[in-house]
Amino acid sequence: MAEEKETKGGKKYKYSIIVPTYNERLNIALIVYLIFKHLRDVDFEIIVVDDGSPDGTQEIVKQLQQLYGEDRILLRARAKKLGLGTAYIHGLKHATGDFVVIMDADLSHHPKYLPSFIKKQLETNASIVTGTRYVKGGGVHGWNLMRKLTSRGANVLAQTLLWPGVSDLTGSFRLYKKSVLEDVISSCVSKGYVFQMEMIVRATRKGYHIEEVPITFVDRVFGTSKLGGSEIVEYLKGLVYLLLTT
Repeated sequence: MAEEKETKGGKKYKYSIIVPTYNERLNIALIVYLIFKHLRDVDFEIIVVDDGSPDGTQEIVKQLQQLYGEDRILLRARAKKLGLGTAYIHGLKHATGDFVVIMDADLSHHPKYLPSFIKKQLETNASIVTGTRYVKGGGVHGWNLMRKLTSRGANVLAQTLLWPGVSDLTGSFRLYKKSVLEDVISSCVSKGYVFQMEMIVRATRKGYHIEEVPITFVDRVFGTSKLGGSEIVEYLKGLVYLLLTT
């Protein structure tokens, strides 16, 4: 188990889990419960970066703080939606761990995979461990055919043009060495859907060691997807930008 091997050379590592939220009142309590369930013997903190959710997400997080402790759950709210990339930067400022995990709050990233991420990093000393839907053992649940084709097509196009050496460029469930995340994120200029792709491409170009863990991505149960036609257009623009600048 990863929990039993989370030390290397006698050092006990701490993990900062950054969870950006916007209208995730129905999901945040369950995601927090599952993180605690699957990381029982791991030293970690959860940093919730909420972008002014009008649905009461922050009130639920405050209740969770009373239950689990304000040292384990940190609410670092912002006044309004400012983009995914800046949410990670904001969360990173408050992270005290040796490693930083980024994951979605909508249950599409199941915390049961976190021990596998930790185990893979300890075994390989990887700078980044990323979840992938596109290798044996990975997959997608709850998407219609068009959504699957769009995602797969986006990855194939990026693979062909950018050669990043990673099978799932648009995934956003990752574990970073904190210093690596600080370095890579400072190089990125994209926002929204393209941001995850730019992060992994920049990391590859910088020569960081990246490992993959197969995951099954589950479409959100509560709330609405934030992926639409405008995000696909932005993705294509971002692809061209990365092709010209990396």
